[in-house]
Amino acid sequence: MNAGGLFTSALAFAAALRIGPRPGQAAEIHALITTAMKAAVDEPAPAFERTSGDSVRVSYGPSGGLARRFVAGEPADVIIIDSGALGDLIRQGKVLPGRTDIARTGIGIAVRKGAPRPDVSSPEALKRALLAAKSIGHTAPAGGGITAAHITKLFERLGIAAEVAPKVRLAAGGPNGRVSVLVSSGVARSACNRSRS
Repeated sequence: MNAGGLFTSALAFAAALRIGPRPGQAAEIHALITTAMKAAVDEPAPAFERTSGDSVRVSYGPSGGLARRFVAGEPADVIIIDSGALGDLIRQGKVLPGRTDIARTGIGIAVRKGAPRPDVSSPEALKRALLAAKSIGHTAPAGGGITAAHITKLFERLGIAAEVAPKVRLAAGGPNGRVSVLVSSGVARSACNRSRS
């Protein structure tokens, strides 16, 4: 089953839990979903609403930010976030144990349309590309973007953290603060961000 199908199943399950034994009564389902899954969720949600009669209210954002909002009391019937953030919620007893992984992502490099593609075919080539970049964008850790921690560790493993630090430009994350906007607007010449697979 694809991510959209699993999302539809999760919505149906959440609706059943919310309305319990009251058939024929529509539910309003609140979902907190990582921005990385927006494309996969936006497609099946309207069809689910039409078929079920239930309404879906989705709030998108960076995984870490959504987890903080949930812990602070924002209600959610469905949560689709990074496995690390979800694991934290499970350990804190904020959500039931157990999870279903619906997608895997890697981290990709983006450059502005028309710019030459950097060689990232090996760790040494990636290191050279990052050192040669005039600016590098990624999500801001403060906004709950989980990619930032992975990228920072990568810079450290490559031994270039100090050299690239002045080049880093941060995006707030979420649907209105995407890393891609840093590149398309020229704020960053290249960017590291999650890529869907």
